[in-house]
Amino acid sequence: MTLQTASLAETNPTPKATPAPQFVVRIVGAVALAHLLNDLIQAVLPAIYPMLKSHYTLTFGQIGWLAMTYQFVASLLQPWIGLYTDKHPKPWLLPMGMGVTLLGIFCLALSGSYPMLLVSSVIIGIGSATFHPEASRVARMASGGRFGTAQSAFQVGGNTGSAIGPLVASAVILPFGQMAVGWVAFAAVAAIWVLFGVTRWRLHHPQAKAAAAGLAPAFRYGRTTVIRALAVIGLLMFAKFIYIGAFTNYFTFYLIERFDLTVQQSQLYLFCFLAAIAAGTFAGGPVGDRIGRKAVIWVSFLGVAPFALLLPHANLFWTAVLAVTIGLIMSSAFAALVVYAQEIVPGRVGLVSGLMFGLMFGISGIGAAALGNLADIYGITWVYQFCAYLPLLGLATALLPASPERRVKGGG
Repeated sequence: MTLQTASLAETNPTPKATPAPQFVVRIVGAVALAHLLNDLIQAVLPAIYPMLKSHYTLTFGQIGWLAMTYQFVASLLQPWIGLYTDKHPKPWLLPMGMGVTLLGIFCLALSGSYPMLLVSSVIIGIGSATFHPEASRVARMASGGRFGTAQSAFQVGGNTGSAIGPLVASAVILPFGQMAVGWVAFAAVAAIWVLFGVTRWRLHHPQAKAAAAGLAPAFRYGRTTVIRALAVIGLLMFAKFIYIGAFTNYFTFYLIERFDLTVQQSQLYLFCFLAAIAAGTFAGGPVGDRIGRKAVIWVSFLGVAPFALLLPHANLFWTAVLAVTIGLIMSSAFAALVVYAQEIVPGRVGLVSGLMFGLMFGISGIGAAALGNLADIYGITWVYQFCAYLPLLGLATALLPASPERRVKGGG
């Protein structure tokens, strides 16, 4: 009997345990770096709005339409790209999309009219639409289960690029003119090289293959709960990105008009705000992994409300302090919102990532156009007084169910 058992053991060996997924630092770092380079390129466009406004004699409304064109194209395409790649994975879309962005850079540098500026914005928007959902998917694959931390690292790369963009514009483009936009092509080429390496990992590494197989989660919400949660997330995204869009697109104009700063001086204040967003985003994901996404969302919105209400009435020094504080607190919500949505709609990482980033671009674009027209009518200072009330929409967080990952663990 013993010999028979031994024989069976030899012919049917115990399968080796599958290694637990790890947090792959080099891949998360690579997609974060690519996000930095991608968003640096994107940030150059709003940073040179004052130069374009002067050179082409544009109104605030035309500046708003320029911003909306890029962001609207990106917002419409991203969910469809995410939905398609959920069903038909296309790993090589990452470097290919950055190649489209490279084309948009050259078009922007060579544009000689307002319509050509709009066309350049469309091309850059297409490149962005292919990058965000797929790069977010890779960050989740490499997270080893620390989804919030990976998403936060990915997003902080983008926010860092957004913060550096105005400095690049101030140092390289504004002194030399529109043709100097072509120098930004080096960032796109570097991103293409990084994304080739990321794509090779995704195609060949066992952890990436296992993540792509998409094991079904243990807990699922009902349809009504999912719809309610996504509606609330949409409202929160509206409040967050309309308010942040007031800074990214018009903070320089606000500072120039209210405090008589030069364009270059105002860019430094914008950099401080965007750097604060990058720092706040870095904290949001890991904290969400520990205490739950919903708690982070609460703090992000209601914590920023008193500072937002004070900002339109502050002098230059306190405007800078309040702007940095607002950036730190409010930016912590985005990684939590993305991961929350991914967990509430399991198995649709690309679609949800595309929707979230698409909402970000779409809301920001519509908001840019609307705020630009309001600034033409009522003045830029009035716009900031109006936007100060938007964080109070964070009260809608009460309608969200408990964070999905806490429900799975039985924590309620």
